[in-house]
Amino acid sequence: MDPQTLKERISVIESKRETLLLLLEQPDLGTLRIDVNQALEEIDDLIEEFKRTFPESETI
Repeated sequence: MDPQTLKERISVIESKRETLLLLLEQPDLGTLRIDVNQALEEIDDLIEEFKRTFPESETI
């Protein structure tokens, strides 16, 4: 997979991260909050690793 394709996919993932943050604001989330927090942590790790691997790439 080429770096441009990876950059595009990371951008899509970053945009979905915002949706998870909005979901966390819901008061009736219950135990699903644990899963949302885990997903956010994994997304953050993925983005961080991508930026370390391709430091010249700027995502949204």
